[in-house]
Parts: sequence; C-alpha cells; structure tokens
Amino acid sequence: MKLENPKLLSLAQAARARARVRRSGRKFVLTNGAFDLLHPGHLYYLEKAARLGELFVALNSDRSVRSLKGPGRPVLGERHRAYALGQLAGVKGIVIFRTKRLDREIRRLKPDIYVKAGDYTVGRLDPGEREALRQVGAKIRFLPFLAGFSTTRLIARIRKAGGV
Repeated sequence: MKLENPKLLSLAQAARARARVRRSGRKFVLTNGAFDLLHPGHLYYLEKAARLGELFVALNSDRSVRSLKGPGRPVLGERHRAYALGQLAGVKGIVIFRTKRLDREIRRLKPDIYVKAGDYTVGRLDPGEREALRQVGAKIRFLPFLAGFSTTRLIARIRKAGGV
C-alpha cells in the first residue's frame, strides 16, 4: 500500500512554497535530520520549531543516514520517516535530501530561521551549511533539548530487550 503524503515535496515545490510563505509575511523555518524512530524528544523539538513560523523539514535520505550513522541505520526508510513527519500538524513540508549536507537546499530555500536542538552549537554545525546560512541571511536558533531521548539509545534499548 502506498502511503499518501501531500507534505512530501521536491526541492522545486518547496522553493515555491517558500515564496508563498514570504508573500504571506510569515517566517520560513527550516530544520533537518534523520528523524529515525520519532520519539518525545523529536516531537517536543518540532512543536517548538513550528511556533517560530512555517516549519519545513529537510529529511536525510536513507543513503545519507547510512553515511552519517552507519550501515544499520536508518531503521525506517525515508518514505516512512517522511510519512510520520507529515502527520504532525506543525510540519508544513518535507524535502528529502540525498547528500550528507544540505548546503544546496539552504541556498535554494533561503530560510528566515534555521533551527536545531539545543544539543547543537554553532561550532557543531557543518561549516558548509553554516556558510550557506550566512549567505542567505538566516537566523540560527537552538531550541530547548528534551534530555533523555536519543534514537541511538532507543535502538540500543530495543536490542537489549531482544526486539531487534
């Protein structure tokens, strides 16, 4: 069965949506990540990010997640992860990116605000992404981090319980 996800957009569609957000006077907010196995930490963070404006998520492709996190990841494929994100009212659009970094997507979407969870710092951002954000004039915001939740730790707990 094919899961319908009207929030899953191509980069060109997301750029058109970005233009509509700009014309409406709202802020275009961008975040990114693997979002493998959505947990309360993700949900808390995404809800806070959505309060800043129209939230779009750049989702790492399966290949991108494997290159960053190893051969056992992601647990869920990119279409399933995008579907889960698409069920959240605060998420207005999702773009799957296929590279390790999203410099190109940042330059194309020109977010007003780029958000990451509070476990990040400016120094931990990829230098190429940081430069792209500077070039487009995006404000970088670090949102509160809900401690105690990590996909990597969740997977380890599931394995220890004998579930995987």
